Amino acid sequence: MEELQKILDECLNGNLVYIVLSGARKKEGIRKIKIRPIAQKGELLFQASEQLGKQELHRNYRKEELVQVLVRHLREDFKQMQMLTTKENISVLAGKKGNITVKRKCRQEEGRAADLSHDRQKRYILEEGTAVPFLVDLGVMTPEGKVVKARYDKFRQINRFLEFIEDVRPQLDEGRELTILDFGCGKSYLTFAMYYYLKELQGLDIRVIGLDLKTEVIERCRQLAEKYGYEKLTFLAGDIASYESGGTVDVVVTLHACDTASDYALDKAVKWGAKVILSVPCCQHELNAQIHSSVLEPVLKYGLIKERVAALVTDALRAGYLEEQGYQVQILEFIDMEHTPKNILIRAVKTGGRKKNEKLDACAEFLGVEPLLGRLLKP
Repeated sequence: MEELQKILDECLNGNLVYIVLSGARKKEGIRKIKIRPIAQKGELLFQASEQLGKQELHRNYRKEELVQVLVRHLREDFKQMQMLTTKENISVLAGKKGNITVKRKCRQEEGRAADLSHDRQKRYILEEGTAVPFLVDLGVMTPEGKVVKARYDKFRQINRFLEFIEDVRPQLDEGRELTILDFGCGKSYLTFAMYYYLKELQGLDIRVIGLDLKTEVIERCRQLAEKYGYEKLTFLAGDIASYESGGTVDVVVTLHACDTASDYALDKAVKWGAKVILSVPCCQHELNAQIHSSVLEPVLKYGLIKERVAALVTDALRAGYLEEQGYQVQILEFIDMEHTPKNILIRAVKTGGRKKNEKLDACAEFLGVEPLLGRLLKP
């Protein structure tokens, strides 16, 4: 850990933008820590925001204290530390035996120093004020780096998604080229964001493939990828159900793939043995047409209620089927409900072998449903 202490001594100053500790080693306790510099009564301090369940706890540290805290956390509690300064990106991966791997990459342009005020607006992974080429071309930012007011929800959504990517990064084998598939990529805001963050900012060896049925949209995305020189970002026109990877797939992303398209994408991900799955389902019509129960008839007789119950049941059963296939699954809020009702994200990380859950079949039988994903994954 001596190398880590030297890096912290060097970087814990006014040029620090933020530090993020992620990849918690324990299921209980603090899940993530974000740190930023602040000025308080003329003294430079470092404010740590600790995510504990739904709570966020704040603590201020002096430099010497923070160095010891970060070293201890990486030895005992977290697998990864991401540090951004005005001049470089630094990634630290911590092993179980106290060994660390450090990757440092200079930023192409020197970034702005952090806002040292005690109370400030939320800081995003992609910073407002720094123009990101694909966000400019997609109409989210102006050429000066200002977020277009009407597209601020999209800007927040992109950054929220990158936080999920950041969380699962310690689960990936970064010693080789990683392949990421984005099914139903559409205009590819998040596809470009993944590539930009992981490849351009973090320097990872990745290949990203975006797939969508709309040929005109795919052609536009191809043009943009070529314009930016993103050599390992590929866009293909095609159907999720019939797509074949032809190689190892590490991450499968499916955002707002309509109705059973999400099921086909999840089935593909499982059969490829993808280490990470990130899915935001959309328009869950299949079970709405199937669901029936004499016990629940007083609830399901209302069309709007039935639609919402069917959507929640669909995603809960999808999560259960993934757990049967050896995935650790979380259902998370993707973006605030006030911005979009399609706000459930299924995050699955492959951790072990298959294990049948008889309660899933009993639940489906009680509700009178036979979900497509369950049928696809049957041996």
